[in-house]
Amino acid sequence: MDAFTFPSYSIDLSTGEALFDYALTGPDGEQRFTEAITLPLPADPPSDAAVAALGRVLELLHVVAGVSYYKAAAPRRLVLPAPLGPAAVRLVTAVYTKGLAEYAYRNRLPHVLELAPEVPAGEVGPVPPYDNSDRRPLSAVGGGKDSIVTLEALRRAGFDPVPFSVNPNHVIVAVNRASDLVSLAARRRIDPALLDLNAAGARNGHIPVTAINSLIAVATSVLGGLGPVVMSNERSASDPNLVWNGHEINHQWSKGVEAEGLLRAALAEHAGLTEPYFSLLRSLSELHIARLFAETDRYDDVVTSCNAAFKLRDASERWCRDCPKCRFVFLAMAPFMPRERVTHIFGGDLLADSSQIPGYRELLGVDGHKPFECVGEVEESVVALSLLAEQEQWRDAPVVRALVDAVPATAWSAAATSDVFTPGGPNHVPAPYAKALAALT
Repeated sequence: MDAFTFPSYSIDLSTGEALFDYALTGPDGEQRFTEAITLPLPADPPSDAAVAALGRVLELLHVVAGVSYYKAAAPRRLVLPAPLGPAAVRLVTAVYTKGLAEYAYRNRLPHVLELAPEVPAGEVGPVPPYDNSDRRPLSAVGGGKDSIVTLEALRRAGFDPVPFSVNPNHVIVAVNRASDLVSLAARRRIDPALLDLNAAGARNGHIPVTAINSLIAVATSVLGGLGPVVMSNERSASDPNLVWNGHEINHQWSKGVEAEGLLRAALAEHAGLTEPYFSLLRSLSELHIARLFAETDRYDDVVTSCNAAFKLRDASERWCRDCPKCRFVFLAMAPFMPRERVTHIFGGDLLADSSQIPGYRELLGVDGHKPFECVGEVEESVVALSLLAEQEQWRDAPVVRALVDAVPATAWSAAATSDVFTPGGPNHVPAPYAKALAALT
């Protein structure tokens, strides 16, 4: 295939269904796709200003969601459907290069890292501002500890958050039920033609799905007359896994602070949104968030941060207990909970299982590079281990004993002076919400 294009999109305001058309084109013909995203309908019809802003958000979503289909062939030409301003072009370029960096690395496609969208010539006029910053926040819920901490922080500060998710699974439904808050959900349907191509051996790999879901959330907020979209992405999401061909490869790029800033700038420029989107937990480490989660047991029976668990046949199983995410979250929670509580949450004791040692050695930077998963920095894992080594309930656990001996002295020295519990780094948290975060930490 020679090019990836964006033929059209549409929205039916009576049903909330938006249709996004894509095409892979080449000398042998064209492969077309249509993705359907259904937004929850509000009780009252949206204002004209909201409809106009929604249309502009959907224009960005149309282009960004195309990464799912682009990757099936990864052509060298990316032809945008309409003129865009500089902030929007920067977002789109980054989504298709940095957001697909892991995909490019795994498939050995260095040209993806240098992709430059072809932008049609034309004027991009100013858009009227759309200020919804003082309305109820839409709080994205993924079912894990981070989004739960955000939801409870917003509730405690009196912001009356609305839980939101895209294609909620049984875990997210259970978390929303435990919150006792009325939630909203959007539906995203991938074109079955893409799934058929994948089954037939088309190129596949990791995409920046958080960028897509974030724009779906912003569209939901605008249509529903709600306020800022509040995410729960921590500072370690900006930490790359490795460097390849001179480019940082970050599994969590679309959760990082760079992606957040690019999305905010594009939404301000293209849709006029004054305070569209931010992560409340951006200044916190994963370990810090785990400590905050430990302060409430309201979600112990429903929480999971394990991606693999969503695919398990037994819906009662919330953790696979054999992946980097399970290992890291167990390690992060364990210092701040009684051993009985954390093993109850996970349905097992990972630190009593010696078969987990190789996986933990990766998290601790002893072997290999940081896993391609949403896990914290090596320093955080070392700090967590140091805390466990000081606790009677954990110091003799087989995995803890083995790891204490494996970590080099330089890592222990860094852990001793670590600032993992000190908020820091760039963030985009608005002043009213910063107070909620300060009260939390």
